[in-house]
Formats: sequence, structure tokens, C-alpha cells
Amino acid sequence: MDTLLSTPRRLVLALVAAGAIGAAGAGLVTGLHHEARATPVATVAAAVAPATATPASVPTVAMPDFAAITRANAPAVVNISVVGDARAMQMRGDAAADDDDDDSGAGPQISPDDPFFEFFRRFGMPGLPGAQAQPRDTPARGEGSGFIVGSDGLILTNAHVVYGAKEVTVKLSDRREFRAKVLGMDPKTDVAVIRIDAQNLPTVRLGNTKDLQVGEWVLAIGAPFGFENSVTAGVVSAKGRSLPDDSLVPFLQTDVAINPGNSGGPLFNARGEVVGINSQIYTRSGGYQGVSFAIPIELATQIQQQIVAHGKVEHARLGVAVQEVNQGFAESFGLPSPEGALVSSVQDGSPAAKAGLQPGDVLREVDGQRIVSSGDLPAYVGMRRPGQQVQLTVWRQGKLQQLSATLASADDAKAKKTAQASVEKGKLGLGLRPLTPQEQQQVGVQGGLLIGQVAGPAAQAGVVAGDVLLSINNQPVSSMDTVQAAMAKAGKTVALLVMRGGDKIFVPVHLG
Repeated sequence: MDTLLSTPRRLVLALVAAGAIGAAGAGLVTGLHHEARATPVATVAAAVAPATATPASVPTVAMPDFAAITRANAPAVVNISVVGDARAMQMRGDAAADDDDDDSGAGPQISPDDPFFEFFRRFGMPGLPGAQAQPRDTPARGEGSGFIVGSDGLILTNAHVVYGAKEVTVKLSDRREFRAKVLGMDPKTDVAVIRIDAQNLPTVRLGNTKDLQVGEWVLAIGAPFGFENSVTAGVVSAKGRSLPDDSLVPFLQTDVAINPGNSGGPLFNARGEVVGINSQIYTRSGGYQGVSFAIPIELATQIQQQIVAHGKVEHARLGVAVQEVNQGFAESFGLPSPEGALVSSVQDGSPAAKAGLQPGDVLREVDGQRIVSSGDLPAYVGMRRPGQQVQLTVWRQGKLQQLSATLASADDAKAKKTAQASVEKGKLGLGLRPLTPQEQQQVGVQGGLLIGQVAGPAAQAGVVAGDVLLSINNQPVSSMDTVQAAMAKAGKTVALLVMRGGDKIFVPVHLG
């Protein structure tokens, strides 16, 4: 659904399931720059006034014909209405379905096993202050936008527009309505592909973002608040924006007005070509405040091709954790500028480990593409395919080195993590991680697992976050494998030995 959530104490990336978030700069004025004609200056002025330096002429830019762009493309922009399970749709961040103002409860929490868990964790949508609960048996409704990319009914939109929907209805500009089928969606990039049973439909023309310049005009068409075929315009504010928490999308930022109902709609350049999918806004109030983000059309097309061909999307992984390079790091490492991704850890057996990456390395380039901020790395790697080889330019001990890595599948790491989670969270209700050597020394134990999250049976038994799990049924635990082995032998009740505040205590947990 498309309502916005916000928290008064911090900025929240709001998913606007409506489709005109003007966040992807779309080179609207490409080819429209014209040099101003010099006005003749009276020769007598030169004789009277002392010679001065003539300022360089400033190029003038013709305004795009927004009306023509709209006439040509509005027929290919659609309004998307969805009906689905209230719980599932509320997990998308769509509080107040059907404009219900009841705020009697907080929104439900999405399961870590849900394929959209990481997606909504990144954007902080579920359970935010102000999230509004709905009866689980009440159908939820939402609206968004999309655009036709195939005359046979193929449509692009945002994944969060159709997530949790049981019925998807597409309304064309000529008021015809069709039931749509969701072919697939990719929560990591927020792109979805749907299809309607129709032929000879009008389509948009696709452009590219490579030639876009900051400051160029862009235009969005969508259905904010359900007002179909609404047009807003603005300029490209920035390109290649990396949003928090390792988003895989190098967003286009614009100041085009985007509101609920605009999500999934197209962003056009001055030539009437689609350069982005309006997706998000950055807001304190929950509404548009001048900062919008769009998914570059090249990325969306890549996702579309995978979904149409395989019904799913594969992303690659390198296997490193990175952080920003600030001025202090740059000076201490002898870097010429505070750019790059500082490697803080390397996963064992990962492509990064096999390539020879080490903690303390600074990744400066991948396949010749500059890594300016740490967010550039996951955005670039995540859009490669598993098995692809990438060339890494690394700053190590005061000089550049070249390394080569063969990327693995992100799904492999996710499957392993999910399998572990099914053991420690599915039965016990615990989220666990190994203690670092420093933490073991501080606590005064060898081995042990830090309890980070508690739910279900463990929470009912009195286990709290921050406890250190030492053993299960007197079997010491120091890794996920030892937890799995202990739980495989467990009956209906297990005895957990935990350390809390320097004391060791046994806690009986009934598994049911």
C-alpha cells in the first residue's frame, strides 16, 4: 500500500507506493543547450569606457515542452490498484490502509525468514512509531503507478507497490481495466514486473542515465493520492546516491514532487525518454519535502530481463564488510583523497578472501569504476551476476594493488543464514552471534554466544538480550553448528546456561 510512515526524531526513507517520486535525475535538457547570441555593443562605448575583461557568455537552456512529453507518454502510464492481506501489506510500510485513522496498535513485525525482511529492515518501515494496525481479516487496499514497456502488456513498477497483493488491477489512461499477473519482483532493488492480457498497447521510450547532468529537467507522471495522470517536474539534484544500509541501487535524486500513489511511475528526460522509476522520498513529515529518489532505468531493465527469463533475480556478493573513508582515515593511510570503501572484515571462504583482500584494505575501483563512498561497493557488486570476475583496485600500505575476484551468489549466504536462523530462532526464539576474542576476555569465558534478540519460548522463560549463552543441556556452545547439534538432541524442555551480569544461571525453556 502507499501510505507513508515517519518518525519525528530522524529522517526516514519512505516508500511511496504511488509512482512519481522524481528521484532519478533524468537528463531532460540533453541536446537542448544553446549558446546565447551576443548583442552588438556600440563602438562608441569602447572609446569612452576603459577596456575590461569580457565575462564568458553563459549558455541558455530552452525549457522542455512538458505538454508534448505528457501527450506522448501519458497513455503508457498506468494506475495500479492492489487488494491484499492487511498484515502482509502493512509490512510494506503502508500504514493506514484505506485511509483508516485508527492508531490503536503498532504495525506487525516482519519475519526474518520473509524474502522482504532485509528490504524493509533497510528502510525502517515496519513497526515505526505511528504505524497503524488493522484487523488481520480486513482486506487492505493500495494504489501505485507503473508504465508499459511492452505492447503485449508488460509493465514495470515498484516491488513494494505489489508486495502482499492478492489482486492487482491495472487501469489504462483510456479507462480500461485489466487484472494483472505479477511475474516477479526483486526486493533488493524494489523493481517488479507485471503483465496484463492486452495487445497493441502504447509504450514508453527508454533512455539512459549515463549522459544525465545534475541540474537537467525531469518530469514524472503518476497517480499521487489516486489522482491519475498527474504531472510534476523538477531537476536532477544528484546522481549515484547511495542510501543507508547497503542499498544495491545507485539512486537518482531529484526535486520532483512525489507523493503516495506515485511509486512505480516513470521519470522522463527532456526528450520524453524514461530514465528512472520513482521509488522513494526522504522525509521528516511523511510527505514530500523536496528530496526524491528514482531507480535508474538501466538497472530496472536488467532486473526486468532476469524476471521475464527466469522468474527470479540473482545478485552477486564479494564477502566483505566495509565502512566509510573519512579525512582521518585518508591521512593515516596516506590516501590522496577521502574516497573508497575501507574493508573492516573479510568473510572466510568468500570471493574476497580467495582474492586476497584483507581488513584495512581500501577498495578504490571495481572494474575501473571509482568507489567514492562505501555504499558504491555493494551497489556495484550486487548488480553483477554470480560467477562474474571483477578487477579490484586496492590501496594497501601506501600503494595501489590489483586483485581479481570471482563473485559468488548472494543467495548462498542467505540460505546458510536462514538455515541457522531456523534452528536458533525457530525453536528457542534466540538471535545469536559468536563472541569476539575481546568480548570473551571481557566476560571471562571461552566460547559462548551473545544473545542479541529474544522471542518465543526463550522470552517467556526470562532470557533477555545481552545474556551470553554458554551451554544447552550441559553441552557447551561456541558456534551455530554446536547449537544445531545440541538442539537436534533436545526434547520438549532444554536447560540453557547463560551468563548475566557476571553470574551464571540456568534457565529452563519449554519448547512445546
